[in-house]
Amino acid sequence: MKFVRKMMKDSKGATAIEYGLIAALIAVAAIAAMTTLGSNLSSTFNNVSNEL
Repeated sequence: MKFVRKMMKDSKGATAIEYGLIAALIAVAAIAAMTTLGSNLSSTFNNVSNEL
């Protein structure tokens, strides 16, 4: 019974999981932003190239 109570009070594992989820969310947002920015930047460079 003491083991179960000790596990319920221990929050180190939960904190690590939360940090992992936050890092994964930031990574997904960064990938999405870079993909969109890359497409827009490619289109801009193609337009400049065609105008030259």
